Amino acid sequence: MALRAAAEVSLLMGQCVPTSKSNASKLRIKRLELDTNLLMYFRKDEYIYITDPNKNCKTGDIVLVKKLPEKLTKLVTHELVEIVHKLGDVTCPLTNKKVVGTNYRDDIEFKKELYGKSPTAFDYGNAPPRGWQEGKRDFTDKPTYKKFHVFPEEDPYTVY
Repeated sequence: MALRAAAEVSLLMGQCVPTSKSNASKLRIKRLELDTNLLMYFRKDEYIYITDPNKNCKTGDIVLVKKLPEKLTKLVTHELVEIVHKLGDVTCPLTNKKVVGTNYRDDIEFKKELYGKSPTAFDYGNAPPRGWQEGKRDFTDKPTYKKFHVFPEEDPYTVY
């Protein structure tokens, strides 16, 4: 049922979520479903698995995928085409400028120059790329799973 709507479309865009599969990534696709009684649309999430043998996708990335001509496995039905946005590194599609929240980075830099730059302000120009703290503070390379039960031993890579 959940994969039926995703299987009809050849190109999809979604967000990578944690998975325990070795050569595949899990993708969450947000769709709007019409409730005919209320005549309102409500968000419905669908999950598909994509082939990603090099592990290019990390949790939180927005990716573009296309349907495979034939299934690789029972679950893997799509393949990675392109990583559109890395987590925390979003580009406006109209202006090709980097965005932070709802503001352009250029506007933030202009305001810093206008009001005076704080010595503790974050500098996006000199910031290292995402992933340089793998194993220290960035745990996107570790195997994660969803926690459904409470166990006495606490795993630090659990996703609630």
